[in-house]
Amino acid sequence: MTANQNTIARQFIESIPHAGALGLTVTHIGDGTAEIVMPYNPRLIGDPDTGVIHGGAVSALMDTCGGAAVISHPQSPGGTATIGLRIDYMRAATPGQSITARATCHHITRSVAFVRAIATDDDTDRPVATATGTFTVEEA
Repeated sequence: MTANQNTIARQFIESIPHAGALGLTVTHIGDGTAEIVMPYNPRLIGDPDTGVIHGGAVSALMDTCGGAAVISHPQSPGGTATIGLRIDYMRAATPGQSITARATCHHITRSVAFVRAIATDDDTDRPVATATGTFTVEEA
């Protein structure tokens, strides 16, 4: 990955309004890989009785991380948009803990990139969610 792709991927995350609203922080950008952390935030609670973060926030985290992985892929010319994203929720994230998404762009064609992602809280052996997605491959 070039330094320019790294910069583009980081700018991509920082320019998305929902990324700012969710407090997303890019902790890693590599050759077709990304890691983004979403801190626990009471405003994102989906179930007031348990304090569990809403699944929509987890979905947005995983989608954003997948896009960053595509942009950082060495064969990616630049921009991307989500075509499809399937998320399997395995368990509720532990209230009070940050959620970390890790995504890998494992295959890329001229027009479509394929991504796998996982989201975990502090218990990294038990995923909160997994995802597979397809993203467009677009000129920057």
